[in-house]
This record gives sequence, C-alpha cells and structure tokens, in this order.
Amino acid sequence: MTSRQRPRWFVVAVFFAFMLLHQTDKLLIGPLTSKIMETFSINEAQMGAVVSGALLVNSFLYPVWGYLYDRYARNKLLAIASLIWGSTTWLSAIAPNYGTFLATRATTGIDDSSYPGLFSLVSDYFGPEMRGRVYGLLQLAQPIGYMLGMLLGLMLSESLGWRGIYYITGSVGVMLSAIIWFFVKDRPRGASEPELSSLDTIGIHRFDRKTALGLFRKRSLILLFIQGFFGVFPWNVITYWFFRYLETERGYAGSEVFTTMAVAVLVLSAGYFVGGALGDWLFKRTPKGRVWISTVGVVLGALFLILAIRVPVANRGLFMLLLSIDALFIPFASANVISTVYDVALPEVRSTAIAVQYFIEGAGAAVAPLIAGLIAVRYSLQDAILWICVSTWLLCAVFFLGVAQLLPKDIALLRSQLRERARQEKIQQPAR
Repeated sequence: MTSRQRPRWFVVAVFFAFMLLHQTDKLLIGPLTSKIMETFSINEAQMGAVVSGALLVNSFLYPVWGYLYDRYARNKLLAIASLIWGSTTWLSAIAPNYGTFLATRATTGIDDSSYPGLFSLVSDYFGPEMRGRVYGLLQLAQPIGYMLGMLLGLMLSESLGWRGIYYITGSVGVMLSAIIWFFVKDRPRGASEPELSSLDTIGIHRFDRKTALGLFRKRSLILLFIQGFFGVFPWNVITYWFFRYLETERGYAGSEVFTTMAVAVLVLSAGYFVGGALGDWLFKRTPKGRVWISTVGVVLGALFLILAIRVPVANRGLFMLLLSIDALFIPFASANVISTVYDVALPEVRSTAIAVQYFIEGAGAAVAPLIAGLIAVRYSLQDAILWICVSTWLLCAVFFLGVAQLLPKDIALLRSQLRERARQEKIQQPAR
C-alpha cells in the first residue's frame, strides 16, 4: 500500500468503526424492544411510535446536515454528530417514564442523519470505479452492528438492564467524536474524479443554491428519490420487528433467536459487499449496471422472503436456509443507490443529494414501524412483515427499471460538466 493510499484506508477504518458502533446503538432498540415494553407497560403500537419518533427527527434534519456538509468541513461536522449521538443516548437511558422516553428517544434521530457527509467525504478519497465496493464495505457495519446489538441485548440486558447498555454505547459515541475531530482529514470536493484527479490544484467548490436545485432536473435522480420512500419500508419493518416476530409468533427462545439472526446477518453482511462489487463490475460495462443489480436484489429479496415466511414453524432448518438466501439479496441495492446518486451529482452538492435521498427515505422509515405495529395489533407480525416487504420491494423494482432508462443521459451530462471544470482549472492554474 502506497503512502498516498494509506490515509484513505485509515479514514475508511475510522468511519467503519463509527458506523458499526453507531448502528449498534441505533439498532439495539430491536433486541431490547420486549424489555423496554415491559418497563413502561406499553403495546406494539406505542413502541412503534417510539421508533417512528426518532426516524421523523432523523428525516427532517437530513437537508440541514446535507447543506452543512456541502458548506463546511465534513470531518468536524462528523465529530460533532458523534458527540450528539453519545449525549442523546444518555438522555434516553435516564428517562423515567414512557412520555419522557418517547421524547428523548426522538432526539437520538439528530445524529442519525449525519451519514451524507461521511459518504461524500469518502467519494473524494475513492473514484467512481470502486465506490460501490467501498460503500458496500462500510455498510457491512449495519448488519454487524445489529448482530453486536443482539449480542449485547442477550448477554447484558439481564445484568445491566437496557438502560445500562445505553450508558455504554453513549460513552463510545463521545470517545469516537474526539478521534474523528483530531485524526480524520477533509479533502477537496471532486478530488477523486477522473477529470480532476490529474490537476495540481483543485478549486474550492461549495454548496451553490442553483447547482442544488439542478438536482431536481435530473429525471433519473427524481425516480431514485421516489424509490427511496418505499425502499426503506422492508428494512425498518425487519430491523425493528423481526426479533419480536421470532420470539412471539415462531416460539424461538433467546438463544435460538440469536443463532437464526446471526447466520442471516452474516450472509446479509456479505450481500452489501457482493452487491457493491457486482454494481462496480457491471457499471464498467454499462451505465445502467448498478441499477440492474439493484433490481435483481429487490425481486429476489421479495421471492425468498415469501418462501421463508411460509415455512411451517416446526421446520426451523428450512426457515433458516431460506432466510439466509434472502439475506444475501436484500442489501444489493444499498451501496449501488449511493454510488448512482454520486454518478449524476456534482461534488459540491453530493452531501445535499444524498441528504435529499435520505430525507425521502426517512419519511418512509418513520411510518413503516408504526404501520407494522398497527397491522400486528389487528392481524399478526407475520402478516405485517410479509405484506409490507413484498409489496414495496416489487414497487421498487419498477422504479429501478425506470431509472435505468434515464441514467445514461444524466451520467454523460455530469462527465461533460467535470471535463469543462477541469479545462477551466487548467487555464487558471498558471496564475496561481
């Protein structure tokens, strides 16, 4: 590894640790759901409101974070986000009653909308030809964080209680904020683009209102945004309710839940990287490549979830097998969606672009757990999971096919804009 490559992989390592431990804290709510419900004597609908509250705050703050990241130093803002994570987690841990917990848990959504700057900064360390793999690697943190959360929930919830676990994860957020502040460096926006990477000096480009509004004139991006609203429904339903579904409707003991979910999560982790790598590979052959891989992922995800859910409760081996196969395909779209957004957005508005994507996704994410809770109260968690996941995945497949038709033109426009920027930079460089 060359000295030039070393800093960027250090940044990836720090960001992986940040995402892993942040996701552990965020997703602990799933394994700890039953304990929290017992503490406050609440039902599924009330617990769904707790999850939805944090997701609503998360969603509404995405545009704010996106603007700030495109305007100011991204490394410093990420450090502040980590500090907020630690502080708000402590607040939710000391909540004495349901109303206070509902409010304090909502504040944990503030830092959950901080990822656009992280992905934008990474895009300035790695070129478009390998972003899918890097994003896939970083997003391994989400399922591994969920598994770590399950492990903490099962091993420590009896001895420490759910509050004690949150004291620990909150403290980790504070420590990571110092590491990011002092050791992660920002990069010039667009530094890794092929058209600009050969320049001795890259001009400073920051958020521009006209450029940001131009994002909404890219038809492929608009369809991708709309897809995002529905695409997060399955993620949030599975994340927040599958643990309880295994406990209450399939009769799994704590150790059986962990074993089943651990296997599925390990396969899911591989799916992030496999999906990103396949997207990079096919993108080199056609600009539609990333979106095609995403389409395959959501269709097969819907198919294998139907097969898994319909397996009789007694046949746990077949259920685990089909669930694991399903887990491989579920994350195929994740890294490819981020990479596709950056394939059509100028570097100085990339945080804003992904923030808009996540803002729209956040709206879907906020209502999904509550809808699932309401369906579960009236019917069952199995019905809630199956109906929501399958219908929205198939709808996403339709949107992805539409994006694929519009994408080549928007990518070509971005490349031409960057070539013109490089030409202008070369003209101006001798005067510097």
